[in-house]
Amino acid sequence: MIGRLLLLFLFIPFIELMVIIKVGHWIGLWPTLTLLIAMGLLGFILLRSQGLTVINKIKSDLSRGVPPGQGLMEGFLILVGGIFLIIPGLISDLMGLICVFPPTRNRIGNLLFPWLINKFFNNSRWYIHRWK
Repeated sequence: MIGRLLLLFLFIPFIELMVIIKVGHWIGLWPTLTLLIAMGLLGFILLRSQGLTVINKIKSDLSRGVPPGQGLMEGFLILVGGIFLIIPGLISDLMGLICVFPPTRNRIGNLLFPWLINKFFNNSRWYIHRWK
């Protein structure tokens, strides 16, 4: 397990660096740096606005007595997107934007939510609010 994590922590930065160098060769140094900065700023703006939206959705669901399954899933995906956005690189920034951007986040949630329900609550009688 530790060997896999070590390989992961060595492999991902190497791939990110290779992609940045390739993109730098294709479009140049300054456009590549601008792209990195723009993706980071866009991610930060989306992360903040979508995070507040999800917090309000969870509060609204709880006040109505509805289990906040969808809001919690969206919050989890926004958290994962934020972690990806912290990691420097084009691939991780793109993955972070995909997790934070609402249409793609909903599609990922539509795929992930039923899998999680089957994984953790397969023979359970709990009522789980369905993903919309």
